[in-house]
Amino acid sequence: MSILNETYTLSNDLTIPKLGLGTWFVDDADAAQAVRDAVEIGYRNIDTAQAYGNERGVGEGIRTSGVPREELFVSTKLAAEIKDYETAVAAIDESLAKLNIGYIDLMLIHAPQPWDDFRGGDYAEGNLAAWRAMEEAHQAGKIRAIGVSNFLREDLDNILTHGTVVPHVNQILVHAGNTPSELISYCTSKDILVEAYSPIAHGEILNNETVAAIARKYDASVPQLCIRYTLQVGAVSLPKTANPEHMRSNAEVDFEITEEDMEMLRNLDERDYGESSAFPVYSGK
Repeated sequence: MSILNETYTLSNDLTIPKLGLGTWFVDDADAAQAVRDAVEIGYRNIDTAQAYGNERGVGEGIRTSGVPREELFVSTKLAAEIKDYETAVAAIDESLAKLNIGYIDLMLIHAPQPWDDFRGGDYAEGNLAAWRAMEEAHQAGKIRAIGVSNFLREDLDNILTHGTVVPHVNQILVHAGNTPSELISYCTSKDILVEAYSPIAHGEILNNETVAAIARKYDASVPQLCIRYTLQVGAVSLPKTANPEHMRSNAEVDFEITEEDMEMLRNLDERDYGESSAFPVYSGK
């Protein structure tokens, strides 16, 4: 069975495809075609965000894909800067309008702090205010599942303690060379599904000879190995591309990495993102 047909089940019994299409850095003008290409190849999980500036294009791609809306899983994210209830309510409705696909399958708070203060100040109250707006949209049926992104354990605990809905998802940076095992385990213990963004380490891991050598053992490319790795960690994998050839290749991951090789990849420390280190792509704060 193709990975494109495999799913995880969220804590509210909603199913989500294990492999999705990331649309970060895909221009709004190109997003519709990228989505149509992905859907034609077999993708059913499409990920966007208010910060990407391409919700309109993604929504157009969904509507013109030729596949019934209910067969597709569409995620977006509340801008990281929004830390109050009223602005969050308005922004959720704005995403619904821009996408124009009836409902959103999953919406996440993009980060626990605004990007210009990432891993900085205390925004606990602001996150709870934004979460309340998302809980209400979820209750109203506008959003089928709600979650967070880039949340650490203390950020999650704030929501778990004071919210009324346990986040269904935490979308975090996970790749061979950067595996936050304790955070992943904590999410699993709370029945929060982990999604892995940038599973190919912003492209920088393509230069890692250790990873390349392991990939050759499986007759796989480095991106294929990295995507397979995040899937075997138990995460949804969200490689980003607008290239149909890459979309096809990224889905050809029907091999199994041995536990020995998984351990080697898990223990790698590869967090030098070169030219991709510029904030907010990655912050080491």
